[in-house]
Amino acid sequence: MPATDSIVLLHGFGGHPIQTALLARRLRQSGYAVANIGYPSWRWSAEQVLVHLHRRIASSPALAAQRVHFIGHSMGGLLLRAYLARHRPSRLGSMVMLGPPNGGSELADLAYRLRVHPLILHQAGALLRTKRKPAMEALLGQADYPLGIIAGDRPLNGLLPNLIFRAPNDGKVRVAATHCVGQTDHIVLPVAHTAMLYARPVVDQITHFLRVGHFERADP
Repeated sequence: MPATDSIVLLHGFGGHPIQTALLARRLRQSGYAVANIGYPSWRWSAEQVLVHLHRRIASSPALAAQRVHFIGHSMGGLLLRAYLARHRPSRLGSMVMLGPPNGGSELADLAYRLRVHPLILHQAGALLRTKRKPAMEALLGQADYPLGIIAGDRPLNGLLPNLIFRAPNDGKVRVAATHCVGQTDHIVLPVAHTAMLYARPVVDQITHFLRVGHFERADP
């Protein structure tokens, strides 16, 4: 019998499903069927990744659930935005983005200024930089579904990121750059960009948003 609620989970740039395995396990323990999907984030263009995702998601048992939720970490959140703009499932639930560079990342801009972006970012550069081309921005689509965003503001080593961003950040993305037009809720937690995948409070906020449509906050 198909699960009532399922989750499609996507890692970020340079990641692997192993990186999101703990998060997937915790979400399964919370009662969700989880499809933890991998993709080549460095050598494939966004278009190629979207074709790959459509093939994987369309054939996944997760799509048979009564509600299908999507969770993307970092660049994975951007790709899921683009995926939902193109292949929105009829039983779409909510999406939660973890540390997403919706406004791009100054680290990617730095790679372009140093002319090392082909080596470091390769195909992902066009998606990760702050000044995206109009066609790339259009690919991401509009968020017209329940969307929760979790940002972090505790980089593991704050000295270099703070020099680059000059604003609250998680070590890879500015908090301000995580916002997205159309978002339903946004919360900032004291976690770093990659560490948020392993932080229990992040899982708790994800499941809270999926259940009630907003993040949990302490009473004033």
